[in-house]
This record gives sequence, C-alpha cells and structure tokens, in this order.
Amino acid sequence: MTQRARNPAGILALLALALLLGACQPPPAAPGESADQDQPALSGDGRLLALIVDQSGRSSVRLIDRASGRALPLGPLDRGQPHRSPSLSWNGRYLALIRQRGERSEAVLLDRARGRLLPLPLPADRLPERLSLAPDARRLAVQSLRDGRSSVDLLDLSGIEPDLPPGVPLR
Repeated sequence: MTQRARNPAGILALLALALLLGACQPPPAAPGESADQDQPALSGDGRLLALIVDQSGRSSVRLIDRASGRALPLGPLDRGQPHRSPSLSWNGRYLALIRQRGERSEAVLLDRARGRLLPLPLPADRLPERLSLAPDARRLAVQSLRDGRSSVDLLDLSGIEPDLPPGVPLR
C-alpha cells in the first residue's frame, strides 16, 4: 500500500488562493443594470466603491455599499450627466469627480452628509482630467490640460468641514 505524503503548506496555499479568487468578484451593478464599469475608487475605510458605469454611451457615477451591494443615492449627481475620475474621502462623505456641462468639464465635490454639490475653482483656461481627494477631504490633486500640456495642481479645500475620523461611518 502506498501512502501519499501530505504537505500542510501546500494545502494552506491552495486554500488561500481559493479565498482570494472568491473575493475577486466584480462589484454589483445597480438593480436591473448591466453596464460597463470603469475608473474604480475605494473609500479609505474600504466600505464604499465609486465607479463609472457606461450605459448606452452615457457615463454616470455609481456609489456602491460593498457590504450590501446596493447603489447609494447621490442626490444632485443622480441626474445622469456624464461623469469621470471619481475619488472618495476616508468615510465616503465627500465624492470628488469631473462632470460634463455642455462643452465644458468641471471638477465638483459632493458633500453626501449635506446633499450639496460644490463646484471646485479652477482657472478658466484649464480642463480637468483626473482627480485625487485626500482622505480628510482637505486637499484635492487635479491633473488638468492647458494649451495641450498636462499639469498637476493642489487645491486647498480647508474651508469645508473635514471628513469624519477613520472608523466613524457616515450615516
């Protein structure tokens, strides 16, 4: 009778790989929605996922609660104008993104706690391309184009209330 040697390290490695592969599932689309998903942004605490969903050529932001898989309301951003480059603060109170207004792109900041959309000041000759919001929402890095050249600016957002401290979820 032949006995097979068992390798506990190998079994643990296979188990870890199976767990990792099981965790690598695409985020759920909003109910009844089958659309391309792009440009993911995770809140600092990992609870929320912002992504751009393309339906019939129209790009809109979605905010997904990862625990429940449901899409959260975005108030003034639910109107469906094209969006891109989402970025979340630590607890997801603030969502920065670029939206299209006619022929012009503008950077905006949504305060989810107050339901307010704040336009972010950029020089008129700059077109925002990408955003990155600091975890406390006190600074925003903006990559923009001016005369065909790319540059990065840091905006001081210290005039807004900072996001809640890590570990305190937005209600």
